[in-house]
Amino acid sequence: MALLSKDQITTADDRKWEDVPVPEWGGTVRLLGMSGTERNAYQSSLVVLGPNGSVQKMNMADQLAKLVAKCLVGEDFERLFTDKEVRALGAKNGAVLERLGTICQRLSGLRKEDVEAAAGKSEPTPSDASTTD
Repeated sequence: MALLSKDQITTADDRKWEDVPVPEWGGTVRLLGMSGTERNAYQSSLVVLGPNGSVQKMNMADQLAKLVAKCLVGEDFERLFTDKEVRALGAKNGAVLERLGTICQRLSGLRKEDVEAAAGKSEPTPSDASTTD
């Protein structure tokens, strides 16, 4: 199998999405799995660092709304809620946010089983050639 080029990697359409009925809101929403950058920003937003750079505490305020806001997109796949609009989304039904958040976690590879599965698949393949001495 040939190795992928940089162009092939950057142009690959690899983000999963799903349309989800939300009867409480009177329709259907589209959830798009987060990019690596979005996922890192989301995870960073949940941590409060102390003066020495170590984790001081977890910031769980509106964590479900933050997650859903990063994944909730329109038909054009553009986000519907910015990071500054998370509070408005957080005011919605918690059960709905939990349901959507679970789907966002799956689409973005945030569930524990997704992380464990990815770790098992990412082991290097044996090779006779080495890039280090």
